Amino acid sequence: MDTVRIFDTTLRDGEQSPGISLDVTEKLEIADQLARLGVDVIEAGFPIASDGDFESVEAIAKAVKGPIITALSRTGFKDVDRAWEAVRHAEKPRIHVFIATSKIHMEKKLRMTPEQVKHEAEAAVARAKGYVDDVEFSPEDGYRSDPVFMCEVCQIAVDKGATTLNIPDTVGFAVPEDYGRLIKYVIDTVKGDFVVSTHCHNDLGLAVANSLAGVSNGARQVECAINGLGERAGNAALEEVVMAIRTRRDYFDAVDVNVRSEELSRTSRMVARLTGYHVQYNKAVVGRNAFAHEAGIHQHGVLADRETYEIIDASTVGQEAAQIVLGKHSGRHAFADTLEKMGIHVQGDALNSAFVRFKELADKKVAITDADLEAIIAEELGSGMVHRYGLHELEVRGGTSIPPSARVVLTDADGKIEATGTGDGMIDAAIAAIGAATGVQGTLGNFQVSSVTGGADALGAVAVTVDAEGRKVTGRGVATDVVEASARAYLNAVNKLVRLRGRDEVRETTVGP
Repeated sequence: MDTVRIFDTTLRDGEQSPGISLDVTEKLEIADQLARLGVDVIEAGFPIASDGDFESVEAIAKAVKGPIITALSRTGFKDVDRAWEAVRHAEKPRIHVFIATSKIHMEKKLRMTPEQVKHEAEAAVARAKGYVDDVEFSPEDGYRSDPVFMCEVCQIAVDKGATTLNIPDTVGFAVPEDYGRLIKYVIDTVKGDFVVSTHCHNDLGLAVANSLAGVSNGARQVECAINGLGERAGNAALEEVVMAIRTRRDYFDAVDVNVRSEELSRTSRMVARLTGYHVQYNKAVVGRNAFAHEAGIHQHGVLADRETYEIIDASTVGQEAAQIVLGKHSGRHAFADTLEKMGIHVQGDALNSAFVRFKELADKKVAITDADLEAIIAEELGSGMVHRYGLHELEVRGGTSIPPSARVVLTDADGKIEATGTGDGMIDAAIAAIGAATGVQGTLGNFQVSSVTGGADALGAVAVTVDAEGRKVTGRGVATDVVEASARAYLNAVNKLVRLRGRDEVRETTVGP
């Protein structure tokens, strides 16, 4: 089985992303983690670009053991010499030389003839070979180059000692089938002992697909970056390339990679933290939602057997397995399972009542936390009994020129009850409306408000003491709106009063004359 070398360019092409500027310490931290991850090659930087870049490449070359450490260089001798000075302390040094071979780059950027480009490539590779045995050559914008001319330049590079030929899709213009054919053409056309590499940009969202097409056609090195960082739309994402090869062994049966995949998520988080480029939630392999399930059907399937909806074992990439995210799409099965894992055992009508309340809250809150669930259970099932009245609708109005008023629609065994009320404030009006609907008039005593969770959609908890019918009862309500939470707390207290009244009636019937 062949090994596909993973060439990481996070510290070179990745750092060229707008707004990223890593210092030496930060680059060393990432390089150490890349070595721990098990990449084969670390492209540590572009030494001629700045003194800071040179110092970073030199520091990595001195400190990081295991991977090949390479530095990028144009064909000018000053570039090549500077690259050598930066990597010469490495355990396994490489110099990566490049020059453009596409017509538009040669004419508009380099202002060179094809013959001049050939001469530059020949001289630069020979110069680099005088310093190191391991020389990589890249015909920049290779995909848009004339393939015959590009292979002529590559042949010159191999003849002068290049051991790796990298064929870049510099502007992300390639499509997989065509790029794969180009890789095969290079392998069939250029003679010598060398490894063919891919370097694909993601301008059309095809960087990983193009890289894998290259592998299928004989490429044995893939240049990529953590989290897909890179100029413009970025590079092929390292984590996606690795896990595609590992997961689809049935397709990529002739190759494997050396990467320790369980370090992928940790590496992703480190790079995101140090670069300030946060990973999108739905990013493949390392995204926050990569192994999260909210849809009820998906949750039910995953709880029965992970492989129903997960093609990757989350632990193999350092992620948490089968994360069940409760939201408005979640089903009863996932809701009950989450409660069980929290140590809350609810069944029958009590579960149904709590689930209905959960769904109401999920329509208003993006993600439901454990603290939210605990508050819901405390509100709905604290007494261990199903409530007589439920809050179906609440509408309040008020302002500096409008007297506070409220309209409520409650549910009970007989259907729905609608009532209105007014008060000194919107909470007072809501309580009056509930009193009118239930026939229970009480005096509000202690009133406490607290936050259950944080954030703009924080769940507020209200606890009230109600004095009615010669009894004092406490009610609790939770909602993202304090008026609604207060109404729910008052209704909770009313339900307790109704239950106590019912018990008294049963007791009188039992012990009466």
